[in-house]
Amino acid sequence: MRIFFHSLLLVFGAAQAFGQSVSPSPENIRKHISYLASDKMKGRGTGSKENEKAAKYVAKQFKKYHLLPKGTEGYYQPFTAKIRRVVVPDSIREARNVIGFLDNGALYTIVIGAHFDHLGLGRQGSSKAEKPEGQIHNGADDNASGVAGLLELARYFSGNDKKEPYNFLFIAFGAEELGLVGSRYFVNNPTLPLADINFMSNMDMIGRYDAKRGVGIGGYGTSAEWPAVFKDVKSDTKFFTDNAGSGGSDHGSFYAKQIPVLFFHTGGHDDYHKPTDDAEKIDANAEAGILGIQIKLIENAMLLPKLKFTEVK
Repeated sequence: MRIFFHSLLLVFGAAQAFGQSVSPSPENIRKHISYLASDKMKGRGTGSKENEKAAKYVAKQFKKYHLLPKGTEGYYQPFTAKIRRVVVPDSIREARNVIGFLDNGALYTIVIGAHFDHLGLGRQGSSKAEKPEGQIHNGADDNASGVAGLLELARYFSGNDKKEPYNFLFIAFGAEELGLVGSRYFVNNPTLPLADINFMSNMDMIGRYDAKRGVGIGGYGTSAEWPAVFKDVKSDTKFFTDNAGSGGSDHGSFYAKQIPVLFFHTGGHDDYHKPTDDAEKIDANAEAGILGIQIKLIENAMLLPKLKFTEVK
């Protein structure tokens, strides 16, 4: 009996440790953001060597989590992006999406996305700084925070020891700051049929949680099934919903193709599109809570058949 009891303790302890390792981790979030938003990455401007390094970092994590490459060149889906907001000599930039696939042998697929580019050294036209050129815009919240969330969800769904009833497509989009270029390129050149997509969940700026406001979740009006999915979802992390499906981030490209969406966003702040959007200002613990909400919603949605699209009017 003592041996049996000891074995039970070992099994229970292993299960606890496994559960802790799979749940969204503030430590992992900090690690990803610290790398992506460091001065060495020089703001991850589209077309830069540092933007390419960021793409490689994401691809390395996808490979670590045993996601299948689902780009046109391994994990990468290259495209060209044009800088339209400011005149620069090299206005045509090489860019890429980074795409990993979790194949559960299901008929339909859930897309989870976040953009990994930012404003570089302030020469791409949308900085809010008074004299932006030459200043590193680290983009910790916008959108290293979203990429950290993307990687943590990839880790969770690939490592939770379950075969889900839906596949997952994890996409780090390029050139979002130039006008949703990467996500628009993907929906016009999809690496799996758009008809096979159940819904798309997007994270853009989820690192500056304000407990008074809560995290906003857009797209609530893009499917009549969303209220059932949200029902009984409770969290210590405050959240509220908004019906809109379009908007200034990558979920808008999917909504335009009549795909239901969710959009997670902790709101604007004084550091938005400025060199002061730095890693030490991120609330990693709150971001882990936001990811916990997203996991609950996704798991609820997977109990239902493929969602039907509703146009928001």
